[in-house]
Amino acid sequence: MALGPLDGRYRAAVAPLVDHLSEAALNRARIHVEVEWLVMLCNGTVGAGSVPAPVVPGAPRLTDAEIAYLRQIPATFGAEEIAELAAIEKETVHDVKAVEYFIKRRLAADVAGAALGTTSLPAASELVHFACTSEDINNLSYALMVAGAVRDVWLPAATALADQVADMAREHAAVPMLSRTHGQPATPTTLGKELAVLAHRLRRQLHRVEGAEYLGKLNGATGTYGAHTVAVPGVDWPAVSRAFVEGLGLTWNPLTTQIESHDWQAEVYADVARFNRILHNLATDVWTYISMGFFTQIPVAGATGSSTMPHKVNPIRFENAEANLEISCSLLDTLSATLVTSRLQRDLTDSTTQRNIGPAFGHSLLAIDNVRRGLKALHANAELMAQDLDENWEVLGEPVQSAMRAASVAGVPGMENPYERLKDLTRGRRVDAGRMREFVATLGLPDDVAQRLQALTPASYTGLAERLVEDYLA
Repeated sequence: MALGPLDGRYRAAVAPLVDHLSEAALNRARIHVEVEWLVMLCNGTVGAGSVPAPVVPGAPRLTDAEIAYLRQIPATFGAEEIAELAAIEKETVHDVKAVEYFIKRRLAADVAGAALGTTSLPAASELVHFACTSEDINNLSYALMVAGAVRDVWLPAATALADQVADMAREHAAVPMLSRTHGQPATPTTLGKELAVLAHRLRRQLHRVEGAEYLGKLNGATGTYGAHTVAVPGVDWPAVSRAFVEGLGLTWNPLTTQIESHDWQAEVYADVARFNRILHNLATDVWTYISMGFFTQIPVAGATGSSTMPHKVNPIRFENAEANLEISCSLLDTLSATLVTSRLQRDLTDSTTQRNIGPAFGHSLLAIDNVRRGLKALHANAELMAQDLDENWEVLGEPVQSAMRAASVAGVPGMENPYERLKDLTRGRRVDAGRMREFVATLGLPDDVAQRLQALTPASYTGLAERLVEDYLA
């Protein structure tokens, strides 16, 4: 009955994101931020951030038991609480105001008193959402949500995929394979080296995502601390804001309009989208290797490849991944482009846009899952790759003409026009082992060079491919 595939057909693959990027997760994060702001105003500490307490004169000093009670509000935010908050929002027609009222209900004397006995929490009720605009709560909530989704869900899955490709690269580092540039036979490589290129590219993007900053602000309706300074003029409010934001584990943004500028989001999404596009390249390359027979797919017992052709084992994991990566990139690109712009001090385009962060990461996570499963079902057909190499001896025209150039520079006579002579021999023609060796024998190369070339085969002409895998995938 789900409208979208991520909440229906593919729910299992993306379920871990629900705890970070769903509507319920957003409201839980809002409650968390509101609670921690209340603790900061009363006690002057949140996480590693601290300032002289109380921030607001007369605010009660909260006990450890009272703080624990407050922090249980987001920690126990479940189905009943979701329904209660939804009912409040029906009355307020404002999501963040509903969160404020939801928390205040739990600070009421009868509720807090029943849990704690004697408590000062009712006296702190009006410090909930003190001097805040909705965006003060929302920007911090989204930063915490995205950071959690990236660090706890997306990055581990993406890293496991990159490591899986790297392991395959090591396994096949010495398996020779004919390259194809422009779709045509080209200088041989190894299967492992080509996989290593992709693993290296994926890991570079992961390194960028790992270093992402998640920015936050808490500075009022237009970023001036206007309400703060009028209500409590003797406080260094930027210092309080910085301590609070950094205490949440975020990077403080000191200069904003009403909204945090979202530039950090655009940066993260661009890096994730670039990872997606590299993964898309991997999926299309592997799909092509399958079509060439270089990879065979291990059939799944009971599975059907075609409704009419029983012999088929379709590369559906990689095709599914391609489509989901394209959808993810489209969403990430839109998020990046839209979120960095806001009319004057605030418009609401970012509000509905950010509600699509979950689908953007969901389609990427689904693609990662499909590629990982697809790679596990592959078997490298080294015999077919060897046959392909043996049918393309003309690719040795490159090393022969390069050896002739080096010999010419060393003063060996008769080495004129090496490229042109190999071109005449090989271009548009099939050359077998006998013809290539016969040609080399007529060149008048020094004996050691001639012997080296006579021993060379397309399968052995892989340069430092195996070593490159060993040296640069550490």
